[in-house]
Amino acid sequence: MDFSWKRNLFVLWVGVLFCSTAYSISIPFLPIFLHTSLGVNDHLEAWSGISFGITFLASALISPYWGSLADKYGRKPMLIRSGFSLSVLYLVTYFINDPYLFLVLRVFQGLLAGFVPASIALVATNTPEKHVGYALGVMSTAGATGGIIGPLVGGVVSHMWGNREAFLFSGAVVLVAALIATFWVRETNMNRSGNRSNVREDLRAAIANKSLMSVLGLSLIVTLSVMLLEPLLTVYVLQLGASQKDASLSAGIIFAAVGIATVLAAPRWGKLGTKAGYSKILFIGLMGGAIGNLLQFFFTNLYGFGILRFVYGLFFAAVYPSINAMIVKVTEPEFRGRAFSLNQSSTQIATMLGPVIGGVLGGLIPIRIVFIINGLALLATALLIRVKNPDGAVQAAKQNTSQAKLVTKSNG
Repeated sequence: MDFSWKRNLFVLWVGVLFCSTAYSISIPFLPIFLHTSLGVNDHLEAWSGISFGITFLASALISPYWGSLADKYGRKPMLIRSGFSLSVLYLVTYFINDPYLFLVLRVFQGLLAGFVPASIALVATNTPEKHVGYALGVMSTAGATGGIIGPLVGGVVSHMWGNREAFLFSGAVVLVAALIATFWVRETNMNRSGNRSNVREDLRAAIANKSLMSVLGLSLIVTLSVMLLEPLLTVYVLQLGASQKDASLSAGIIFAAVGIATVLAAPRWGKLGTKAGYSKILFIGLMGGAIGNLLQFFFTNLYGFGILRFVYGLFFAAVYPSINAMIVKVTEPEFRGRAFSLNQSSTQIATMLGPVIGGVLGGLIPIRIVFIINGLALLATALLIRVKNPDGAVQAAKQNTSQAKLVTKSNG
């Protein structure tokens, strides 16, 4: 019996953990770095927003290209390319003193990213189908764990040595991820004999697969829902009575509560998805997320709010593993690298737009109302999933992808 998939799962889980940790070590401190190290005094909010969003825009635009290369030459080369490139870029960031040059580096960070989607695609294509749900559930915990650890490490590094040194630390951590991918990842399920498609053909093939497009749209909506609240939670914690001094700590704990819940629950949801069907588990996760958001309107106690966010996280942990498993279900193996890269484009666009929309809404209406809007949007999405039943459409989707491949070949 081949257990290489378990080895890959463990190795890539560690790699994604390190990559996610590296990202979240330095990113939360962007405004402070811009102000204290790069001398940005005017329009700091705009500089921070652009510095944050421009990376995701660049990543969203380039991801389909990297996905095409991954399906032709393998996902492991994409891991190595991304890991070593990001390590160098973090190192270079340590030496710069000009905010415009910093923006250029942030663009290149987006253009050369792709470690996480390549890892997910490699796990999805090199794991026996009966274990895919569990494996993808486990993989989703790596990013959540990195998101918990990273800001804590970054806070300590910035406090003890400085904000510049946080980028050095990020570079060292992502270098470990690159080395892990280089020496210990084994990719066996790979066919390099076909011609590499171009991005236009990939988009045409994806559009022909209606089930895949539905999943990508769902991924965008879900990520938008998460990122909508990103700029508002700290402000809301203040409104619930936390002192100015303790607001960052309280908000950090509340953010971490969702991450901890994801680590605990995601693998179990993945296993259940294999048995019960991913659309059913996705429906439960979306309903739990919707009810959790709606209930946040009524919880005006800081501790109760934190507990509710944890319970919300236990249910919402079902969503991303189910989406990733559904991408596997509705695509052919040779198209999955591109499918996961297109999924990254969807999530990156949502990651860029979500905080902007959330910030605008938070300025126009009470934050408690934003929770209601978010909850209703997730509720509508859950009901749509219930009606459409994507698991029942898997066979049709596979026929669509086969037809799409013929279209792609004929165009080639």
